Amino acid sequence: MAEQLTVVLTKAGRTKIRYPATRVADDGDRICVRAPWAAEGVRDFGFVRFEPGDVFVEHFWRTRWYAVKEVRTGDGVLKGWYCDVTRPVHIQSGEILVEDLDLDLWVSADGTSVLRLDEDEFAGSGLAASDPEAAAQAVRALDALEDQARSASGLSALLR
Repeated sequence: MAEQLTVVLTKAGRTKIRYPATRVADDGDRICVRAPWAAEGVRDFGFVRFEPGDVFVEHFWRTRWYAVKEVRTGDGVLKGWYCDVTRPVHIQSGEILVEDLDLDLWVSADGTSVLRLDEDEFAGSGLAASDPEAAAQAVRALDALEDQARSASGLSALLR
């Protein structure tokens, strides 16, 4: 039976959401899990809707400052990739501990839409003053994700 884990997403020291996930793979650096859409109801961002039945294949790294989530409908149609800029994850006692650093990137399924998100939240978070190194890592991570998304191989190259 596949190992069940709990993803614990924190932001500014508070738990934002906890949800169950099933381990798909773990190479010692990157851990990949599958999880159903965990929030209540529909979340419409304008450029994508997350809704009950959607499935997220989530890739977290122990050494990188981001997570990449492949989003599909319940019947397997790719919606795109939602990328969170995070501190490198820690895994302990059956939990994947993820600290969200506000910056996000959305990439549509066809790769034509690459959107940087929440830069205003990041600027207002105070991270640049309280932890300048983490803030610099976060900006570098977002830039690297955007560069990869716009490359010929796209985000898929990160997930092989």
